[in-house]
Amino acid sequence: MKTQILYIHGGDAFTNYENFLEILRTEPIDDPFNTEARKKWKEKLKIECGGQADILLPSMPNKQNAKYTEWKIWFERYFEYLTGEVILIGHSQGGYFLAKYLTENDVPFPINALFLVSAPFEPRVGEKEDGGDFNFDTQKLQNLANVSQNIVIFHSEDDVVVPYTHGISYKNALPSANFISFTDRGHFIGPEFPEIIEEIRKIL
Repeated sequence: MKTQILYIHGGDAFTNYENFLEILRTEPIDDPFNTEARKKWKEKLKIECGGQADILLPSMPNKQNAKYTEWKIWFERYFEYLTGEVILIGHSQGGYFLAKYLTENDVPFPINALFLVSAPFEPRVGEKEDGGDFNFDTQKLQNLANVSQNIVIFHSEDDVVVPYTHGISYKNALPSANFISFTDRGHFIGPEFPEIIEEIRKIL
């Protein structure tokens, strides 16, 4: 049976609903005519790893104003399809979600590896988009070491969305994890991310 890779994308989450409305009113509309189709590195997962693994790329609910309970329900709907060893990848808010979920819940399948890419560690105090209700007791992060022996944390020093200090906090909370640091990858929204493919292949 093939290993299965499940990728949880990012999103925005707001504690204050009025802050969300303000973002809707004021945030510039990027490429309104969709003239620049952006390729994302998650698409390479099927190209590079599809022969050795089954790839699941669920679209999480309401990513513009994500709610943890909604994501939890939808994530658990996929459990019936996860029947082998699983690699979980969480990017940005997706990483925040997986960190919270796995410190608070058990899953009915073995987790071969957990990758956290530019994941928030705690609420972004003072910002309109502050992580919403995805915050959790970070003292429980040590539980992740029992969830999987393969935990890899990716963060870049020039990330302007989730500060690099969040990655360092994960590193300190999970000393057995592999922390891979970059200087020039921003929030990992480009089309290429060969390092994560390399880490996946090591496991496959």
